[in-house]
Formats: sequence, C-alpha cells, structure tokens
Amino acid sequence: MRIAFLDPGNLESDLQAGAIAGYSLIWLLMWATAIGLLIQLLSARLGVATGRHLAELCREEYPTWARMVLWIMAEIALIGADIQEVIGSAIAIKILSNGLIPLWAGVVITALDCFIFLFLENYGIRKLEAVFAVLIATMALAFAWMFGQTKPSGTELLVGALVPKLSSRTIKQAVGIVGCIIMPHNVFLHSALVQSRKVDPKKSVRVKEALKYYSIESTGALAVSFIINVFVTTVFAKAFYGTDIADTIGLANARQYLQDKYGGGFFPILYIWAIGVLAAGQSSTITGTYAGQFIMGGFLNLKMKKWVRALITRSCAIVPTMIVALVFDSSDSMLDELNEWLNVLQSVQIPFAVIPLLCLVSNEHIMGTFKIQPLVQTISWIVAALVIAINGYLMVDFFSGAATSVVLLVLVIIFAVAYVAFVLYLISRGLTYTPWQLVSSEKVTQRDDE
Repeated sequence: MRIAFLDPGNLESDLQAGAIAGYSLIWLLMWATAIGLLIQLLSARLGVATGRHLAELCREEYPTWARMVLWIMAEIALIGADIQEVIGSAIAIKILSNGLIPLWAGVVITALDCFIFLFLENYGIRKLEAVFAVLIATMALAFAWMFGQTKPSGTELLVGALVPKLSSRTIKQAVGIVGCIIMPHNVFLHSALVQSRKVDPKKSVRVKEALKYYSIESTGALAVSFIINVFVTTVFAKAFYGTDIADTIGLANARQYLQDKYGGGFFPILYIWAIGVLAAGQSSTITGTYAGQFIMGGFLNLKMKKWVRALITRSCAIVPTMIVALVFDSSDSMLDELNEWLNVLQSVQIPFAVIPLLCLVSNEHIMGTFKIQPLVQTISWIVAALVIAINGYLMVDFFSGAATSVVLLVLVIIFAVAYVAFVLYLISRGLTYTPWQLVSSEKVTQRDDE
C-alpha cells in the first residue's frame, strides 16, 4: 500500500514541486498524505469488516453496466500508473548502465523482474513483504544520502511544513501533489491486502483488533513515505529553486541536472538518484500487478491460476509501455510531457474508486456495526469532494489547452457531460441504496405474478 505513495510518478511530482515552488508546498504534501491515509484506512475497514475487497463488492452491489464502466476505468487507471512505473525503472536502468541499455530493453527487464518477485509469493506473503521492505529501505537510504549531500535548509523546511502558502505560479505543482498521492488502483488494492491475515468478520472483537493494528501499521507506513517524499522535494528545492532551469526538470533529465550541479565525486549523485528511482519503479510495478489481479478477478469473478491472471494484467501495461519506450526513447521532454498526461489520467479515475468506497463503508447493510459514523462520513465526503475538485481543476486546465480544434472541443464536452453524469449516478446510488440484485429479482417476481 505504501509503495503507491512512492512510485516514479510521485517522485516526479516531488522534484517538480521542489524545483518550482521551493519548500512552500511541503505543508500540502503532508496534508495530502493525511488524506491518503484516511482513504486507505477506509479501504482497509471495508476489507476487514466484510471479508471481501472493493472490486468484489462493486460487482455485487452495482448493476452490470455500471460495474463494467467501473472495471474499465480501474483498468485504464492501472495501465496509466503502470506505464509511469515501468518507464521509471527503465530510465533508472539506462542511467546505471551508462546508456548501454536502451529504454525498451529496460522495460523488458522490469517486466521479467516483476514475475520473479511474484514467484516469491509461493514461499509466503511475508517473504514478499520482506522484499518490499528492502526496496523501501533502499529508497530511504538513497534519498537520505542525497538529502545529506545537498544540505537543504532545516528552517525553511520547517516553515514550509507548518505555514500554508500557495501562489498562482505553483498551483499546477500543488494539484500534481494531491493527484499523485491518491492512486485509484491503491484504493482497490488495500482492501484486498488486509485479507492476507485471516480475520473472521463475524467476530466483532477480532475485527476491532484488526482495524486497530491496521491503523497503526498504515500510519507508520505512510509516515515513512512522507519522509522519503520530503527528502526528494527538499533536495530539488535546495538545488534548483529560483534557477532558470527549474521549469524544465523532470524524471527523465533530473540525473543530468543533479550531475551538473554537484559533480562526480567518489560515487556520483546521478547513480544514487538512479538507485532510488529503480527501487521505486521495481516495487511499484509489483504492486501494480497485484492490484490488476484483484481488480480483474473481483469485477469479472474470473477463476484462473494466479500466474495466468498476472500475465494478462502485466501484458495490458507492458504492450503500451513498450510502444512509449520506442517512441520517446530519445526525447526527455516528450517523456515528461507524457507523464503529465498520465497524471491527468489518474486524476480522471479518482472518483470511480473513492465514491464507491465511501458509499459502501457508509452502508449498514454491507458494514453492519462497522459502518463509519456520521462525523467520519461528513469528513470523508468533504475530503473526497476537495480531492475531486482539485483534480477537476487539473483536468479543465489541461483539456482547455489541449482542445485546439472544434472537433476536439466537441469531444471534450461530450466526455465531460458523460463523466459528470456517471459521477452523479455513483453519488445517488450511495444516497438511495438498493442492491441491484434485489431490484432484478423483484422485476422477475413481478413478471411471474403478471
């Protein structure tokens, strides 16, 4: 779950926020992480209290057409996240090989690595968790080393964390921070991961105990992810804030700017950066594959071997990623522009994970005594509305610039109308809940009576 807060998309958002906004958006990074924690705790609550994960419950509680739309949206979000993660790993491999391994070859290596790591699951989920712990520790050490080498200002860091500050120049980076923290596929994933520990949902004492310890575990995990994200933001704030090149820095070219700024030394900083990005990319591709299995299996109720499902979900992401690697290999600026598109894609998908989650955890029919209380419901819906509004701003800003012709403008308007209509439908389902299976059976009964 923590990896989704540390994937290459997050690292790019962090470095751009630091280079363009300096230390001024660290407070937003902190509160965005807190919002992410709230949503992840609700996801864990759903999984523990019901014994089923979010995708399974969506299959059961929504009519077929809505379920299929939700599934397609979740798959699109997952593919977009996977492209960023695999490309991030491939960029790191290219740096570490001094350019000998091209981007497309790095994609192939990352895809194969993913299956090797998944093979470890056969020896127990705790072994796989240990691998994740090593990768996260690698990230922490790499970015902490960079933090120590660049010596950012502790005073400015503290002020940035405690004093909210936002300007028109940094609004895009602010939106990017929030958009990267809330990952749609991670909402589906966490409700399934908590079931790796067997808890009988019929025993309320056991459920309460599990929720208590998952809350502690999740809070600790995201505290570590926040610290790592702060390391990246402050390193680039110290090195590039206020410089002429601040607006041009992205994940693909960051290593060269770091090298130009800090030189070689015994162990050049670009290799430290590459090691951290590689650990982020490798770990996030595994979680992406996991999420893909739960999403596909849950929505479609597919019964197939785990490696077959992994192969299908991995192929859905690797094929477009390979195309991206071949097309954009020689252009860092085009890779960074692609990442902007992919961040927007994640923003588009957020309501289709968060709204069903809030509707389900608020429903006594599904959650029983573990449904969230009115105060938590109110806070959760306010937070969801805020996140959706922020990402809506990003979408409007992005698409208004992209719609350069009448045809594109018409297509954007049609998409916007359909998008808003479906979001309103999902909200209305939460307000007037009736299981779709019950509605279907009532119709059948009515026809039989006639």
